[in-house]
Amino acid sequence: MTLRRTTTTRRAQAAVALTAGLILSAAGCGGGDDGKGDEKPSSSSTTSDSGSGSEKPQSPSPSSAKPLAEVKSGDVTVSVLSATRDQGGYVTVSGQVTNNGSKFWIAADWRGEERELSKNGASLAGASLVDQAGKKKYLVLRDTEGRCLCTKFEGGGVATSQSASWYAQFPAPPEGTTEVTFQVGAMPPAPIEISEGE
Repeated sequence: MTLRRTTTTRRAQAAVALTAGLILSAAGCGGGDDGKGDEKPSSSSTTSDSGSGSEKPQSPSPSSAKPLAEVKSGDVTVSVLSATRDQGGYVTVSGQVTNNGSKFWIAADWRGEERELSKNGASLAGASLVDQAGKKKYLVLRDTEGRCLCTKFEGGGVATSQSASWYAQFPAPPEGTTEVTFQVGAMPPAPIEISEGE
């Protein structure tokens, strides 16, 4: 008897839950042909759009942003799209590298010369920021195992007529310092301006 009552009770609860779900689904899907139902969804969607996505239209995407700097060496072009000082005491520099040549570009000289960085392979481990006014050079941050806080290129580089996004994180120069030079591999130095993060 107890088993039969338990099974019957569970079935009744499942039926009530299913019915309630169907009623709520029908109420949510019904827009109302009288025009009143159309007003509420549009106002709620406006509220959710303004609450969660208000920042997106204000900040351009990296592909449409004007580069802070652009340097070329042979068939390779490096664009620096942003350099942001974060509250954690570091600067994140990001951009794109484009291979305009007829051969696969290998980022071998970008990985750095230090033995500790050899595990990073084709990456921006050898990049640096130079504060000429303060006469200091900042190397890419790395973890305790020598892995850089930077992009590691899949396949070792960039294919012909392709671009790849990249980033590298550095210790932040002093608060008053906004003008630095980004340097990686044999690429010419790229003067950039650091902006303050949120």
